[in-house]
Formats: sequence, C-alpha cells, structure tokens
Amino acid sequence: MPDSDSIPPILPEVRLVKPGETLLLCRCGRSPALPDCSSACSTGLRLQPAREQRLLLCRCGRSRRLPYCDGSHSPPAAGLKARWQRFTKGD
Repeated sequence: MPDSDSIPPILPEVRLVKPGETLLLCRCGRSPALPDCSSACSTGLRLQPAREQRLLLCRCGRSRRLPYCDGSHSPPAAGLKARWQRFTKGD
C-alpha cells in the first residue's frame, strides 16, 4: 500500500465560464464528479455567470470554500511562490 506522500494531490480545475451558461457546482464535497453536482442534490450551487471568467474549482472535496479551491489539497506553504506551486504539478 503506497504511503500518503507518494499519492499526488488532486489538483483543482480551471474552468472558463461564459454568460448564458448554467452550472450546478458541488458545495458538500460528496459528488463523485467534483466540481460538478448532481441535479438531485439540494445543496448544489447554481451559477449563471454574467461575464466570461475563469474559476478555480475544487476537485478533492477538502476546500472550506466549496465549490472553489482554497489550496487545502496541499500542505500549508510559506511565501507567495510556495503557495502558487500548490496549484501546479510537481516535476
């Protein structure tokens, strides 16, 4: 069984959303298709963007700001450079 240090983190999804789209995003962290939510779930966030934008969406379910990623998929980091590296794959 691999140790937790060898399991790569589930990175967030950067999604381009446009006006006229309707998204149903998970706020409970239990969706098998994170960051998207099942239409049967009563806690989903229905989002209808007014302008084109990019969203950083949680795919691991650990964020305290679901459906948005807050970096909880990685350990705490000191400094701006180290915090940004949490959102990229390691080499």
